[in-house]
Amino acid sequence: DFTALDFMGYLAALKGIDGRRARRRCLELLDLVGLRDVAKQKVRTFSGGMKQRLGIAQAVLNEPSVLVLDEPTAGLDPKERVRFRNLIASFAQDKIVILSTHIVPDIEYIADQILVMRAGSIVCSGTVEIVQYGRGVVWECEVAPREADELAARFTVGNLHYGADGLAVVRLVAEARPHPRAMPVEPTLEDVYLYL
Repeated sequence: DFTALDFMGYLAALKGIDGRRARRRCLELLDLVGLRDVAKQKVRTFSGGMKQRLGIAQAVLNEPSVLVLDEPTAGLDPKERVRFRNLIASFAQDKIVILSTHIVPDIEYIADQILVMRAGSIVCSGTVEIVQYGRGVVWECEVAPREADELAARFTVGNLHYGADGLAVVRLVAEARPHPRAMPVEPTLEDVYLYL
């Protein structure tokens, strides 16, 4: 039954922020995340994206120097995802933001440093330049749908697109040329994630 402003005020009290300063900070953050105009609406009426933004606002209420976010854009529509990425990037200007996600485009747009983990161990780290690890192992070819299924069974498939002409364009990750018509292509961060 909390409104957004009540929710923020409650959390400010839990975090030990005094009343007058808390109200000013709550309104400032609701404005920053684009929720000031709905500050008096019940949180239960909010969309998923609005709840995510409210969550980030309460997380920075006490101005932490480190902010840890786990899958912050999961389940958001593309417009909300872009808005949220921009919000996270703005917070990263004056604090350390640790972002855990499988949504590769979020990483490409936000991260200065990237760590790729597998089974709890770091297998790669660096900037977005880690795409170099994918050079020479990412291929594309146009094949019949039946061949696309066969390739998918034998190799890691990045993307598969069926054209109106009845052929499939397959993006594959493989150490060696996976098909006679496969041509090497520039890797993306997503390709590198699949490869590693």
